[in-house]
Amino acid sequence: MENEIFNETKVSKAYLRLSVPLVFSMVVTLIYNLADTFFVAQTNDTNLVAGVSLGMPLFTLLMAVGNIFGQGGSSLISRLLGQRDETGVRHASSFCFYITIIAGVIIAAVMLMFRVPILYLIGASEETFSHASDYYVYLAAGAPVIMLSFIHSNLLRSEGMSKGSMTGTITGAVVNIVLDPVFISVLGLGAGGAAIATVIGYICSDVYFAVIVAKKSRVLSIRPSEIAIPADYILQILGIGVPAAIVNVMQSVSVVLMNQFLLPFGNDKIAAMGIVLKVSMIALLLLTGFAFGGQPLFGYYYGAGDKKKLSELFRFCMRFISIIALVLTAVIFIFAPFLMRCFMDNDGIVSDGTVMLRWQVITMVFVGMVLLFTIIFQSTGKIVGSFILSVSRQGIVFLIVFAVAYHVAGYTGILATQAIADILTAGIAALLFYKQVYREFR
Repeated sequence: MENEIFNETKVSKAYLRLSVPLVFSMVVTLIYNLADTFFVAQTNDTNLVAGVSLGMPLFTLLMAVGNIFGQGGSSLISRLLGQRDETGVRHASSFCFYITIIAGVIIAAVMLMFRVPILYLIGASEETFSHASDYYVYLAAGAPVIMLSFIHSNLLRSEGMSKGSMTGTITGAVVNIVLDPVFISVLGLGAGGAAIATVIGYICSDVYFAVIVAKKSRVLSIRPSEIAIPADYILQILGIGVPAAIVNVMQSVSVVLMNQFLLPFGNDKIAAMGIVLKVSMIALLLLTGFAFGGQPLFGYYYGAGDKKKLSELFRFCMRFISIIALVLTAVIFIFAPFLMRCFMDNDGIVSDGTVMLRWQVITMVFVGMVLLFTIIFQSTGKIVGSFILSVSRQGIVFLIVFAVAYHVAGYTGILATQAIADILTAGIAALLFYKQVYREFR
């Protein structure tokens, strides 16, 4: 176990050692997401692009369920490591591994059984249904392996093995990128080919993670004999994991909602928004990586009762993440037209997408604050604060703002909703931190 990273005297150095590999893996994940969109967009078929874009909320849903046990387990394990309870770590990690496989099989069966109504629910039209269905079927069938990848990518970082987590993620992403043009264009499988490449990539990641846990980890386990855990462990995993998953579910809900309200304006708008959401992931994934990079440290220091290092880590992260967010916002805002045209050389898509993209990234500094506060609540086991933030930014706050903004400004209101929700949620996050956590950092 790489405990020396947690006992590093300089907190900022320990943070960068954990966060940089995570950010790098997220950059590669970003490249694979953009490559996926790029190869689909090269068909110049707006309906195909829209069909694949409609599948994004479903992928986000699978990620959400995986993160119930990935992030929930990671939070518990970080605190257990701080308390030197390695037996508890082994049982918690084995439980998360096997319960995710079971949940994945159940979800795959439900998704395939209710394919048609779900596709129409997420915004498929007669023109996009066949493409969306092709993507959906393979994605649903691969649900267990997709969800499983989020377990050890999180748990390995809790042990300090951030580089191992990075390598596993990159392995799957590279396989996906290589296979995308083969399945989409060479074999002519279109949207279905994109999904097949995605699933195969995640299978490769899962195999790599299983080998690393079996060969190199000193405390994580995938032994069935160690699956049993105390009831309070399950409550702690679910108490943190479910709010973390709600973030992803709310992401799906917000995308579905926008697609439904954009539908009357034409499939071009949905296609543009699909590309915009992928491009805006540049900022979001980088900020998420830097925020999540501190999670093992926050959990470990909290479990060990080290208030001095907790306070030092918080101050450093707040400054660092805010600077990164401002730089990303400026770059994407300036180069928005160029970024859109990289994916689809269509004047209408570029024009619509440029406006959409600028609205999506203009408040990234507030998003960075929300992410950091959310990670702190998760790492310290603060279930109430974590839950409130999980249902805010793209949940309750988003829905309220959406209803008002659409009524007041119509199409422009749809585009401005996320920015307004980001600012309001950042205010809520700061207030919750002051009320629930601040005294424990002093």
